[in-house]
Amino acid sequence: MLHCTRQSPAVVVLALDRPDVHNALDAALVDALHEQIAEIAADEQVRAVVLGSSTPGKFCAGADLTVPDEERRKISDDLYALYERMLRLPVPVIAAVDGAAVGGGAQLALTADVRLGSSRARFRFVGPGHGLSVGPWALPSTVGRRALELVLSQRFIDAEEAVAIGLLDRLAEDPLRTATALAGSVVQLDRDAVRRAKQQVVADERLLARLAEERSANAAVFTGEVPRGR
Repeated sequence: MLHCTRQSPAVVVLALDRPDVHNALDAALVDALHEQIAEIAADEQVRAVVLGSSTPGKFCAGADLTVPDEERRKISDDLYALYERMLRLPVPVIAAVDGAAVGGGAQLALTADVRLGSSRARFRFVGPGHGLSVGPWALPSTVGRRALELVLSQRFIDAEEAVAIGLLDRLAEDPLRTATALAGSVVQLDRDAVRRAKQQVVADERLLARLAEERSANAAVFTGEVPRGR
């Protein structure tokens, strides 16, 4: 479900492990991610986190569409809470994207502070077709005004384009290995300086406010307070 290993006392590797469904996010997997991020936040030894997959070529297909609607509503809300928890984490999260990152999986990668990807990495921000807004809380600060086209088209963005527009920071033949090596180098840096850099670049209050707004609006769609329509 979720493998948690330590490359050293200071580096934690979280690997999604539901390969049969392309690491789709069900309640158990989201709960496991919450539990690990909470433990990391409380552990002063940890200096960097790597988020990837236990299976090469598969990152995350987003929310598990086979679960009941009520569970999907809870998964969606819990994911937004997870994104906030990751943003507020005082240490950097480095995503190793090897395969498709779709919907909630794309947002999981987007929430990471650094994104490394293989040539197999690709992103898709689905949402409006289901009455939801998925990604606009963070996409503009990452890719600029082209964010709207990515949301409206709901198309796949391949690895080359993802690097060109800033969705990926760089390509790596083995992104999990490269991300783990980068995490190891972070350990050598000044802890407080790293925390301040993340806070200034990523976890500012405007971004957190946009995240809360998107979470609230999508929750209203799931409850029927805001009707879906075409």
